[in-house]
Amino acid sequence: MNDLLNPFAVVTYPTAVQFSLYAGASIARFDPSGRYVAAGRPDGAATVWDLDTRASIRWLEGHVKGITSVDWSRNSRFLLTASKDWNVIIWDLAALADPPDRRTTIRFDAPVLSASFHPRNRQARIVLVLLGTGEVYIIDLRRHARARSRVELVEDDNAEVEDATGRQSAMTVAQFDPSGKYVFVGTSAGTVLVFHTRTKILVGRHRVPGAGAMKSFDFTRNGRSLVTNSVDRTIRQFMLPASYPSPPSSTFSQTPNPQRSPSPSRNASPQQTDGHDQTPAVNGVNGMHEDGDVTMSQVLENELEPTQRFNDPISRTAWHTMSYSPDGQLLAGGAADPAAHKIFIWDISHDGQFVTALDGGREPLLDVHWHPMKSAIASTAKDGNVLIWHYPTPERWGAFAGGFEEVDENVVYEEREDEFDLEDESALALRKKELEDDHVDIINGDDNLPADGSGLLNGSPCAMGPGEGPEEDYDWADVDNEEDCTPWRMKVLMVDDDDAY
Repeated sequence: MNDLLNPFAVVTYPTAVQFSLYAGASIARFDPSGRYVAAGRPDGAATVWDLDTRASIRWLEGHVKGITSVDWSRNSRFLLTASKDWNVIIWDLAALADPPDRRTTIRFDAPVLSASFHPRNRQARIVLVLLGTGEVYIIDLRRHARARSRVELVEDDNAEVEDATGRQSAMTVAQFDPSGKYVFVGTSAGTVLVFHTRTKILVGRHRVPGAGAMKSFDFTRNGRSLVTNSVDRTIRQFMLPASYPSPPSSTFSQTPNPQRSPSPSRNASPQQTDGHDQTPAVNGVNGMHEDGDVTMSQVLENELEPTQRFNDPISRTAWHTMSYSPDGQLLAGGAADPAAHKIFIWDISHDGQFVTALDGGREPLLDVHWHPMKSAIASTAKDGNVLIWHYPTPERWGAFAGGFEEVDENVVYEEREDEFDLEDESALALRKKELEDDHVDIINGDDNLPADGSGLLNGSPCAMGPGEGPEEDYDWADVDNEEDCTPWRMKVLMVDDDDAY
């Protein structure tokens, strides 16, 4: 009965390469609609590929060093690229210009390891950034709350998170959870720190024994399961707590600490407050009150026990990254094998049972990302090719006959009353001629689209995702004085063969 109610019950895992995109990429990501792939290149350029035509439709040149991460906004209009050249660029793909307009350039004083959009913010103006120096920042580009806030522990709490050598551990991975309410940060000491996005304070600290430095995270779509990749060559899946302690909603300011430098610095010292000592409790962390007082917030501290562990028991291969399927029932892990392109797939719904290993040849794998809607995977090879994996379905040739379709069993055909009525040939020819005279805009699509964004390829930026109800943290992320609810389509730019990229 559960299989009948599960819309993903018929989805299986990919088994073969459908086609390759010669993108010269080191990282690739599907957009939320699943129609496009953004590819970041080692030379600092990025390209957007249309999977229907298998052609590059956007070429983005703005970095001078290799791109380390790419991310799409929730409506696919904006694309984020982060690079080793210390810059994060947000591109507006709705622009008619070629290359597209740079909406924003965010500069730092260290190479950027990763960057991502807030999953809830409509206009993609809240960005999470991890620097190569181990610092994490939340960038708010909204005019009413423009800020650059560092996500960090207070001075005394730093001593509680140390690596095996006794040194203060660095932050090695940072990612929003699917709701955007929390920021999950992995450290070199094998600890997962959970910060509240709106108030930037610590609400959870989870220790993972024996894991070592964290390399990457991924979440199921509902946010209840977290999978981690660490240097001990083991992928671990955890069930996250149902809730974290809620920070005081009325006592924290939404503006950054006025005593903190507005620009990130590698030599920034811990925050100090005038006239108040930062004295942390065993189960608490300090926060800044609007009137300057220090307040205390509870922290959930525990030792996470993985529900499943995944590794390669034969060759003990390390992992580059991993990605959940849309329903969270399958997990794909990209192996860091220097002599093979291998993707391991496990079935989470059957106690993490190993399903298959996809072999993409001898070119080493760099990155893996699962399609947001169907059984397809994009894997990036070291030579720059992006392999699109799918589950091949047998073709039913009987369905290709004109006016016919193949059915699994006989059905009773009900004849329409006017199905075989004779029609005046002159009236039929006139109607066909009128249809041929209608103008069809193949470049911009249909301009007579509903204002609510229904029927759009890329939708409306104001469309609320499923299951997202009103809540203070969601309202905070949605508040945007520059809100633009105009529906849009990605423009198709036609170029001559001689001018092709």
